[in-house]
Amino acid sequence: MINYKHLHYFWVVAKEGGITRASERLHLTPQTISGQLSLLEEALGEALFNRVGRNLELTESGRLALSYANEIFSLGGELEEMLRHLPGGRPLVFKVGVTEVVPKSIAYRLLAPALQLPDSVRIICREGAIHTLLGDLAMHRVDLVIADCPIPPHLNVRGFNHPLGDCTITFFATPELASKLQQPFPYSLNGAPLLIPGEMTGVRRRLLDWLDGLHIHPKIVGEFDDSALMKAFGRAGAGLFAAPTPIAQEIEKQYEVIAIGEAQAVRDHFYAISVERKISHPAVTAITAAAREWLVTAASEQGKRTTNRKHE
Repeated sequence: MINYKHLHYFWVVAKEGGITRASERLHLTPQTISGQLSLLEEALGEALFNRVGRNLELTESGRLALSYANEIFSLGGELEEMLRHLPGGRPLVFKVGVTEVVPKSIAYRLLAPALQLPDSVRIICREGAIHTLLGDLAMHRVDLVIADCPIPPHLNVRGFNHPLGDCTITFFATPELASKLQQPFPYSLNGAPLLIPGEMTGVRRRLLDWLDGLHIHPKIVGEFDDSALMKAFGRAGAGLFAAPTPIAQEIEKQYEVIAIGEAQAVRDHFYAISVERKISHPAVTAITAAAREWLVTAASEQGKRTTNRKHE
């Protein structure tokens, strides 16, 4: 009989494209995974991988085994999903992954509608990098991933992108740093210390392209994949930073900074990523239905507050 733990290790190695990445995903040593693969190959009587340089390529038997493994673990995920939805007064478990780049306030607002469902819901939130969370999604460890970009094309993950909406971004600075800015926004950013999102974020490229188009060249002093860490540096006066406009008022209060201008040409996008083309999970349905309306309404209200402040 097949050892399904060994089969799972094989499945992850095939999905990740190598033992090293699979070991990071499974939190096991490469030696352990290599040994388990050898035991699986011995049990099957077939080689599943060929080594080509430093890479592993599936053999014909390996491709056949992978097709069966995909079906086996997909059925396992469906079984787990069905059992979670059994009646009996138990809360509906909703497991969601939130990428590090999505601000916590945004994540809460997007997920809050799930808590308003008639049936009791228990939300289990996990935070991490998008490639890790998409791996969890593929293995049905989470029902949904909230991200600021669609599935990156270089990731071999089967899933579907459901746009939740988009909004503008607003720049913030400590009062002391803001007082040193000489020109009107956005030209006040020229030469100013700036904290920007890291390379894994969706908004980074749009932000840099916008600055280049205006011939504005700030002094980039920090790059951050974690939005909360970037704001903490901003609160300390290390530089200006940008965040989604709908949560501008919260950021001002929490981080003791002030909004200096809104970049209406730069949009921050948010997505719900699932393994389903047609959403059926009631919590996901509630989230996608309410997200766009909230983003538009909140951004509009913040824009009115900013306009009123300028005329005071």
